Amino acid sequence: MKIAIFGANGPTGRLLTRQALAEGHSVTAITRHPDQFPLEHEDLRVMSGDVYHRESVENAVAGQEAVLSTLGVPFSRKPITVYSQGIGHILHAMNRFGVRRLLCVSSSATEPHVDPEGGFFFERIVQPMITNTIGKTLYEDMRRMEEIVRNSDLDWTIIRPSGLFETPEVTPYQTAENHIRGRFTSRADLANCMLRQLTSDRYLRKTAAVATVEVQPSMLKLIMREAFQSKHK
Repeated sequence: MKIAIFGANGPTGRLLTRQALAEGHSVTAITRHPDQFPLEHEDLRVMSGDVYHRESVENAVAGQEAVLSTLGVPFSRKPITVYSQGIGHILHAMNRFGVRRLLCVSSSATEPHVDPEGGFFFERIVQPMITNTIGKTLYEDMRRMEEIVRNSDLDWTIIRPSGLFETPEVTPYQTAENHIRGRFTSRADLANCMLRQLTSDRYLRKTAAVATVEVQPSMLKLIMREAFQSKHK
């Protein structure tokens, strides 16, 4: 399948690109810094692009069969618009060129749920700190993005991971509509989940939550990375 990946140079985007190529897809990786993209493959085209620029988005989407977005930016106290404006330009381009399938990454933090196994520290301190303080403007824009996607007539799926962390390979994970018990999602599992949806209608025009079930990161390390990371996705 011919697919375009926005946010391809982020941690999840690189994994997604690598996995997609391994599965035989033809990939266009869109990044603002193509010279820094670490992958090479005969079925890979690395394209310079910025989701804020409609023309470059249209150039990337033309001729594709599906679009996958792993757009991400750091937490900031300033207003964030990359998710909503970016998806707006992506949807415009998809409609113009007749591309139907869209997969985009959001976050479980856009709709927090009580986790019975989370404990006092997670429920009363960690989750509110991330969703209502350091990540407030980011998750506000993610919600705007989700609303824009849900109001479109494309064949969309919104993917909601929880706290992202690294594993060397894909591990056992679970998915459910809207929300799933689980506080963490491996980036490798997230990428794999997105690729599985390319050929599935289980979550067509729905929101899919994904959680890693057998491997868990250190809570402290995860919080520190979420607070000070340079790339959200």
